Amino acid sequence: MQFARVNDIAIHYQVIGGPADKPVLVFANSLGTDFRIWRDVVVRLAGDFAILLYDKRGHGLSDVGQTPYSIEDHASDLIGLLETLEIKKAIICGLSVGGLIAQSLYQQRPDLVSALILCDTAHKIGTAETWNSRISAIEKDGIGSMCDAIMERWFTPAFRRPENTAYNGYCNMLERQPVAGYIATCAAVRDADFTEVAKTIAVPAICIVGNQDGSTPPDLVKSLAQLIPNARYEIIRDAGHIPCVEQPEALTAVIRAFIDFALHGEKSP
Repeated sequence: MQFARVNDIAIHYQVIGGPADKPVLVFANSLGTDFRIWRDVVVRLAGDFAILLYDKRGHGLSDVGQTPYSIEDHASDLIGLLETLEIKKAIICGLSVGGLIAQSLYQQRPDLVSALILCDTAHKIGTAETWNSRISAIEKDGIGSMCDAIMERWFTPAFRRPENTAYNGYCNMLERQPVAGYIATCAAVRDADFTEVAKTIAVPAICIVGNQDGSTPPDLVKSLAQLIPNARYEIIRDAGHIPCVEQPEALTAVIRAFIDFALHGEKSP
């Protein structure tokens, strides 16, 4: 396992080497998960690109650090990690809150970003009322009390079958996240609004969404794509909020096609 001290916290990360003439791909995961959600995408991309995976503060094996958080704090951690690893420029692929982090990273340090892959995310996610209600419920009864409701947004009914042992595993992943880190990140998402930032994005960008996403539905993700100049928009069939788990092959194909476009422009099919 690899760890780096960034902004006075330990960040858990993994680097997978790749060709020096190809872009570095950075994956930022969703609320209540760690970087293992990207496994089935990464195994399809490894060897063709250098890859950086990491657990944001308050998640996985990274420190919780001081709360409360902002999305800018999360982005600052990623900036520090990129600087520590001497990564000068990367394609940032962010899922849900990871997509907010990607937008904040672009706002703070556009020089580090060569392209954006924004999965199941938006310029603004949810309302203060819905986030405050979730925070109150978890403070009172723990993350487990919200598990069923969250999983309905994360995954399709086909994935949530009782006999699907992977579904049990993702429930465990959610419930075992640090409560303080989860709540602090809920508040960070609640307070984030990148509507104006999205309009300024000047690198190639694509917005991707599962057609059954219950957290950031297709129309919301499409509204983000419409804010970003010249952004592409793609729907992944038979997927909820986390298509890298449910439809990794389809998501990988979209990512590959977009990277080809980002590198070669209109020469790409």
